[in-house]
Amino acid sequence: MKKKIIPLLLAGTALVSGCNEEKATTATPSAPVVQKEDAVAVVNGKYISKDTLAELESEVTERAHGQVFPKEKLIEELIQRELLVQEALKKGLDKSPEVVQRLETLKKSLLSQAVLQDYLKANPVTDEEIKAEYDSKVAAEKGTEYKARHILVKTEDEAKKLIAKLDKGANFAELASKHSTDTSSEGGDLGWFTANQMVAPFSQAVETLENGKYTKTPVQTQFGWHVILREDSRPQTPPPFEAVKEQLAPYLQRQKVQSMIENLRKQAQVEVLVPTAEEQPKPEAAEPAAPAGEPATTEEQPAVEPTQEGAAPTEEGAAPEAEEPAATETK
Repeated sequence: MKKKIIPLLLAGTALVSGCNEEKATTATPSAPVVQKEDAVAVVNGKYISKDTLAELESEVTERAHGQVFPKEKLIEELIQRELLVQEALKKGLDKSPEVVQRLETLKKSLLSQAVLQDYLKANPVTDEEIKAEYDSKVAAEKGTEYKARHILVKTEDEAKKLIAKLDKGANFAELASKHSTDTSSEGGDLGWFTANQMVAPFSQAVETLENGKYTKTPVQTQFGWHVILREDSRPQTPPPFEAVKEQLAPYLQRQKVQSMIENLRKQAQVEVLVPTAEEQPKPEAAEPAAPAGEPATTEEQPAVEPTQEGAAPTEEGAAPEAEEPAATETK
């Protein structure tokens, strides 16, 4: 049975990857004493606590996205880990410089997390703060949504010919189905969108049109030449508070943490002892000039133009800078 468990839990999967280092300190003399009644197993006289098993179960469930593993396999994993820890201690590996350094790094990471959790526990984000953030950043945002169709072709001349047909009464959707190179939309229908979801030349053209009107001159973007029909427009409706509440809370937590760290930095005496990237001396050697008679070329960077964008969260121990929450639109 153990031969089957070892590759499952130790060799072949990420079941407890990332946990091993954090648990390495449980074998130190300062670890809490575990009584037999509070243990799930004993290895060479060393008890493994029920709390350790519960913690592993929680970690595994989170890493496996809710998948539950048999308790006996998790207990076997803890037994195997304890055997390895005892062997490492027997060899004196806990005193090696590499291990001592890694343990110190892990200790600092855990302490960093602990102080942040302690701060947020003492300074929780309140419902009032979340509502105020919603009112100022989400509900107050005004805008317009547009409903449009387009016909995309390769050349300006093709676009002009299509506009001439529209001027004579041709059906826009039928022309789009027949001539547009954009096959992702039926009859050129783009649905509802905001101006910032389209490339600039396209959105600017839509904004200047009236409802029911089409562009009288072709609109060029990186994708080609467009003929655009603006079908309708409406005020942009912000998502309801309950729909974005869960997004706003972590954002406000990051703001609080960032403010806390900034205050600590202001009160501390800090001196950077190595040159930063900006202070590094620049190499004196210049790029060789292009041979006479040949133009100097630069590498052409592909310009990526986004079409419609979808709605769009850190290393443990690090405090990310606060970012604006991405509110999900509701149609």
